[in-house]
Amino acid sequence: MATYKRRGYKPQNKEEEAQVEEMESTTAEVFNTLDESASKTEEWVAKNQKYIFGGIVGLVVIALGVLGYQQFVHAPKEAEASNEMFFAQQYFDEAVNATDKDSLFTLALEGANGKYGLLDIIDKYKGTKAANLAQYSSGMAYLNMNKYQEAIEHLQHFKSEDPILGALAKGGIGDAFVQLDQAGDAMGYYEKAIAHNANEFTTPRFLFKAGTLAMGGGDNEKALKFFNRIKEEYPNSEEGRTIDIFIGKVESAK
Repeated sequence: MATYKRRGYKPQNKEEEAQVEEMESTTAEVFNTLDESASKTEEWVAKNQKYIFGGIVGLVVIALGVLGYQQFVHAPKEAEASNEMFFAQQYFDEAVNATDKDSLFTLALEGANGKYGLLDIIDKYKGTKAANLAQYSSGMAYLNMNKYQEAIEHLQHFKSEDPILGALAKGGIGDAFVQLDQAGDAMGYYEKAIAHNANEFTTPRFLFKAGTLAMGGGDNEKALKFFNRIKEEYPNSEEGRTIDIFIGKVESAK
C-alpha cells in the first residue's frame, strides 16, 4: 500500500522512506513536464504571435467584409437593379394583354429610350433578385414570340420557390418542348410543375396539359390518372368544370 507524505511525516522504516522518495521523484517529473510543455507553448505563441494575430485579424476582416459587401455593395446593387427593372417590366405587362405582342415583348427584352431591357438586367446585375426575375420574364416573352429554345434557356435559369411563378416557369418549359415536338421532355416538366406546389391555379392547369399530352400520345391510362386528379382534387377549378368531357373521351378510347 502506498504511503502518502503529510506535513511533519517521517518514514518509519527504509521501505517507507523509499516509497516517499519515489513519490517525490515522480511528482517532480510531472511538474517538470508541465513546466516544459507550458514553456514550449509560450515559446511557440511568442514565435508565431504575428501569424496568430494575423489570422484573427483576417477572420475579423472577412466578417466585416461580408457585412460591408451586403450593406454597401449588394444592397445598392439590388435597389438599382429593381429600379431599372421597372421600365422593362412595364413593356412586358403591356405585351401580355396587347394585340401587337411581339413589338412590345421586343422592347421589354431589349429596352428603349436609353433604358435597360430584361436582357441587359440579366447581364449587368447578375446575382440580384431583379436579374433572376428578368430570366422568368425573358423566358415567357420568348415563349410568346415562338422562340422556344430561348424560352427554355431563360426559364431554366430562373430559380424560385414561389408557388405560382416556380410552377409557371416549369410549365412554360413544358409548353416550349411541346412546340418542339419533344413530348417526353414536355411531360417531365409538366410533372415538375404539378409537383412544385399544390394550389387551385397552377396544379389543375398542368394536370390538364399533362393529361392532354398523354392522351395525344395514346397513353390513355396515364391521361385518365391526370384527369381524375382534377375531378377529385380540383373540381371547382376552370379545368374541373369541363373535365368530365375529357374523362369520357379517354374512357371511350380505351
